[in-house]
Amino acid sequence: MTYSDRTRWQAFSIAVAVASLTILDLSKVNVGIPAIEDAFGAGPTEVQLIVAGYVLAFGVVLVPAGRWGDLNSRRRMFLGGLIVFLAASLFCAIAPSVEILIGSRILQGVSAGLLMPQVLGLTQQLFQGPERGRAFGIFGAVIGLSTAFGPTLGGLFVSLAGDDLGWRLIFWMNVPLVMLLWPFAYKLLPRTQPASDGPRDLDIVGTLLLGATVLALMLPFVLTTGSPDDNPARWWFLALFAAVAAGFVAWERRYLASGRTAIIDFALFRIRSYRNATLLAMAYFAAMPATFLTLTLFLQMGLELAAVYAGMVTIPFALASAVTSFYSGKVVEKFGRRIVVVGLVGVLIGFSGAVAAALFLPAIAVPWAMALAMLIAGAGGGAVIAPNQTLALAEVPVTSGGVAGSIGQVGQRVGTAVGLAAATSAFYATIYAEEGSFSQLVVYQDAYRNAAFVVVFFVAIALTMALIDLRARVAGRVPDRV
Repeated sequence: MTYSDRTRWQAFSIAVAVASLTILDLSKVNVGIPAIEDAFGAGPTEVQLIVAGYVLAFGVVLVPAGRWGDLNSRRRMFLGGLIVFLAASLFCAIAPSVEILIGSRILQGVSAGLLMPQVLGLTQQLFQGPERGRAFGIFGAVIGLSTAFGPTLGGLFVSLAGDDLGWRLIFWMNVPLVMLLWPFAYKLLPRTQPASDGPRDLDIVGTLLLGATVLALMLPFVLTTGSPDDNPARWWFLALFAAVAAGFVAWERRYLASGRTAIIDFALFRIRSYRNATLLAMAYFAAMPATFLTLTLFLQMGLELAAVYAGMVTIPFALASAVTSFYSGKVVEKFGRRIVVVGLVGVLIGFSGAVAAALFLPAIAVPWAMALAMLIAGAGGGAVIAPNQTLALAEVPVTSGGVAGSIGQVGQRVGTAVGLAAATSAFYATIYAEEGSFSQLVVYQDAYRNAAFVVVFFVAIALTMALIDLRARVAGRVPDRV
């Protein structure tokens, strides 16, 4: 197939639509959590596995899926991932028990891990130069909309269909959408791609070691809920992580020395722009999903807002981030890392304003003030994801686009797991400590405040990384243009 401008953008639109489904399933489940708790009598551990189990599986699968797509066919991996996503969504929708729901959510995470690196690799394959910046701008806008509109969409289903059926519709909606998108993906996605340099073998042992490394790193955070029943022994997984990671590095070095292609191209980390952007995104994504989860929990459980209204508070974030993401993708070539720094400052201001609104305003005014604060945060957030993604891949060879994008996505998923664990454990630990001593509103205000401190801390780390990278670019050690 000869790829005209029109065909390239059509293929890109299908890829981004699918990416939005995977991100929606990270955020729209949040407002369904109280209904799922009631339906199955789920406790904090089950809730954490429903939310973070998806992230865990997502992170474990990303790099091998990206590597396989780079070496063989991003198109085939994409189409197969869509089928798995369809099946997993169906299993979630009809789950008769919380255990089946958790298992289905993990399978959903696996499918998302198959899909997302192909989206990033295809975007880098289809576009070059300023056009790539615009593409990532659209990608960032869609991801921002999906993240922030997810709670509203989930809340709408719960409010319209009731608690028991509403949370199931959150998963049912994926089924017709995937069935609609699959034929277009089959027709439009490129059947060929640039050949990868070097040997085309897939490092099976390295893949298994990498999966074990990511699993051991993320699992103790996934199992952290803030409940008094949390088992301290879970932190021993970090010792296992250190041991397996050392074994993985040793194996990969030996594998490379034999003239074969490793599962991770360690040369990517010698690219300063890629390394800095990956660390920044890791910190930023530690903050974002945790923000939306704890905010909706506070609104639903503390202020007793209906799910749909709690979700609507994030709409201003979605709209503002979509606009600024689209335009930031256009101007990143001109302004470089500076636009990310400005965006992160806006996120800090907005999130801090949301905390102030929750603590100091009358309950009736809190949702409106938080919506305004989220508008400011969204305007800043839209100037973070797309430009940072563009800057991250600016010096990465196209033949490594999938694995480079998937490594970055692993960082984001690890960040998400850490952020969710830290923020939700701060939230629930406060409730366990204060419940019965203060009014419900005060307890949930304190819980949200403590969770928000965690979120702001991660945003501050992202801002610090952006400033470090900007300094390197000003000094000429990193190119500040796409």
